[in-house]
Amino acid sequence: MTARFTGLRALVTGASRGIGAAVAERLAAEGADVAITARTLDTGGALPGSLSETAARLDRYGRKVGVVVADLTDDAVRARVVPEAVEALGGPLDILVNNAAAAIHGEVATVALRRRRVMFEANVHAPLDLAQAVLPAMRAAGRGWIVNVTSRAARSWPGPPFELGPNRTTIALYGASKAALDRVTNGLGAELVGTGVRVNGVAPRAAVLTEGARELVGATLEAGKVESSEELVEAVVALCACPEDVTGQLHVSLDLVADWGLTVHQLDGSPRVSDRPIGSEHR
Repeated sequence: MTARFTGLRALVTGASRGIGAAVAERLAAEGADVAITARTLDTGGALPGSLSETAARLDRYGRKVGVVVADLTDDAVRARVVPEAVEALGGPLDILVNNAAAAIHGEVATVALRRRRVMFEANVHAPLDLAQAVLPAMRAAGRGWIVNVTSRAARSWPGPPFELGPNRTTIALYGASKAALDRVTNGLGAELVGTGVRVNGVAPRAAVLTEGARELVGATLEAGKVESSEELVEAVVALCACPEDVTGQLHVSLDLVADWGLTVHQLDGSPRVSDRPIGSEHR
C-alpha cells in the first residue's frame, strides 16, 4: 500500500454507500484526510449504508474523518458542504470527488419536471457548485484534483433503428444530465490549464452493482456483465493523483486501468488477486 495521498485533504460526495464510500475508504487507506457527505447519517433508510458506517470504516486508517450531512439537490444546503468539510479536516481541500448522483428512470415524453430538476440539481449544478467552492484555495495552492464520476449513459444512440438496451429510453434524461456534466468537466479543465488544478471525468465501462443499482435495475444487471467497485475506484484514485497535463479529459474506467497499466487494489490498498486481465471484458 502506498501513502501517495498523505498530507492531502479530500471531499467525497455520495459517500454513505456504494462507489462514494469505496472511493473515500481507498483515499483514507492511502493517507488522505477525508470528508464525506450524503443525506443519510445513520442506518434505517430505504437502502443499506450510511455516513456513520462509512466513517467507521475510515477511522481504522488513523486519518481525520469529517462527516457532512447534506442534500445536494438543495442549493442553500450544498453551499455549506465545502466550508464544513474544511473546518472538519482543518484546512483547504486538495481533492474533490463528485460522485453523488440522482438516477431517475422515466420515459422522455412523460417524465415530470420535478424529477428532471432533481437530476440536474444533483448531477450538474451540485458538482459545479462544489468545484467553484474549492477552486479559490486550489488556485492559491497551485494544485488540486477534481474528479467527476459520470456515465456512459451520456452517449446518444445512433439510428434508426435504435439499439436501446434493456432500460430503453428511460435512462435518456439521466444520460442528458451526465452529458452536461461531461461538458462542464471538459470546459472547466480547459479554463484551468496552467493553474495546477486538474479536472477530469470517469465513467464505468460496465455496470457497477452498488446498493442503489441493485435496487433500481438489479435483475438486469445480474444478468449482464458488471465491473467491480475496486476497478472503478482504481481509475478514480488514479485521477486524484494525475499529472498536471491530464485535465479536461473524460475517461472510461477499465480503459484507463488498462491503458495506464494500473494494478487494481482492494479498498484497503492491498493488491487484489484477479483471474482475468484488466480490460479484457465489456468492450
